Amino acid sequence: MRRRLRWAWSLTGKTILLAIIFLLVPAFLYIQFRNAYEEGQDLLLRSVRAQGRVISRSLLSDLQNADSDTLPKLGASLSRFAGEVTTIKLLLAPTGAASDDFYYVASWPTVAPANLQAERNTLAQQGVLDRLARNCRGEMEYSLIYHRPTGGAEIVTAVTPLATPVGCWAIVASFSEDAFPSAHLGQPYWATPAIRLAAVIYLAMAAITFSTLLGVRRGLRRFARRARYIRTQGPDAGSFGARADVPELGEVAAEFDRMIEAIHRSAAEIRRAAEDNAHAFKTPIAVIRQSLEPLRRSAPLDNPRAQRAIGLVEHALDRLDGLVASARELDEATADLIDEPLARVDLGRVLGRLVQQRSAIHDDRDVTILLTSRDLTITRDLLPGLHVLGSEAMIETVFDNLIDNAMSFSPAGSEVVVHVSPDGQFAHLIVSDRGPGVPEDHLERIFDRYYSERRDAAAGASGSYFGIGLWIARRNVEAMGGTVIAENRSPHGLRVHVRLPLAPGRG
Repeated sequence: MRRRLRWAWSLTGKTILLAIIFLLVPAFLYIQFRNAYEEGQDLLLRSVRAQGRVISRSLLSDLQNADSDTLPKLGASLSRFAGEVTTIKLLLAPTGAASDDFYYVASWPTVAPANLQAERNTLAQQGVLDRLARNCRGEMEYSLIYHRPTGGAEIVTAVTPLATPVGCWAIVASFSEDAFPSAHLGQPYWATPAIRLAAVIYLAMAAITFSTLLGVRRGLRRFARRARYIRTQGPDAGSFGARADVPELGEVAAEFDRMIEAIHRSAAEIRRAAEDNAHAFKTPIAVIRQSLEPLRRSAPLDNPRAQRAIGLVEHALDRLDGLVASARELDEATADLIDEPLARVDLGRVLGRLVQQRSAIHDDRDVTILLTSRDLTITRDLLPGLHVLGSEAMIETVFDNLIDNAMSFSPAGSEVVVHVSPDGQFAHLIVSDRGPGVPEDHLERIFDRYYSERRDAAAGASGSYFGIGLWIARRNVEAMGGTVIAENRSPHGLRVHVRLPLAPGRG
């Protein structure tokens, strides 16, 4: 579980961190560049506004002395001050006229009447003309933008009023946005072409980055699903290389295939070695047993020392025979863990068959099974149709070891109970006996390798119990994703709980 959480953080957490960085970095850069952009625009406007202010003050002397005879000559005076950038226009509200009766008297360069009217409407909407009519004093700085009917936009930077006997003059300094095309005056920073182009490039880069990460994530998930499929289906499940859709993972897939092939080869070698070793040991054991028969017949019955020596040899052979069987079982269980395929298994059906194989008699209800060994009875309550994801061979090994353990500790004429029921997302198998039980502080240790609470009376004459049955049972259960625990019964006896995950799509 910790490895899974680490893997999730290493991939998901880093993706989230990268997403945060992709959000914060452009936000920080945008703020910095926007401030620089606004400062540049403000500097440009101040420069143009200062130029308009100088021109306006230069005209003040001409306007203060202006009369009806000099008015037609004002256009020529404006031409001395207006330049390629700045446009100067004169408005006049004659004395005694209405408050908003401002008229354009002159301009330089020449401005189309439609554009003059658009500018006048803008000044009126912004309340500039009303303020001039109320108080024809004080320079007013603006950054008013209006669109000219003839095309383009005009930016008003300053309006300088002057009260004279003729009326209230207004000197309007403005310039066309075309004069500074790269400044994008009047546009918000996010609407400038540079920012839009940068946003498109950045979004494309983010899309490529995250699509690459998602592609790697999908590839790794396919690898995980493929590994799970190979683990559940065994050697015939195919290869990683056949499903490596990401070219960069091709070499990794090939290495995985070689590793899986080596694992299956190792499992086959383990099984072969178990068979060979068992056969190699069984042959001399059988020879020794056969050789003891003539010795037993020739040894006098009144020679207790000889009879005891023969009995000790037979007991040692029994233990050696059990040890060989246990070693073979260990090797086969190890091989099963390596390459035994997992599939949907009807737990009740498998356990019912195993119980029947051990039975001598069973009644019509198919509930009580009578065993010939010490008149033991197995009472079973097996729910049919309860499918788990596992291996029949591994389940059989688990059940055989649990039943053998329960039977070996059960007194003659007692009962062993096998119960199967659903428990959430698990199938719950319980095997109970009426034996002596286990000391409470040793309950966890009974699943350890080579640990046994078995007494000689319970072990029987064969001496074939070496404390590996419950260890193999726990190992197989955990390999199938389950858990196994033990508890004492009251007043005496032991109850073993096995929980195996239910197979998906069990209906």
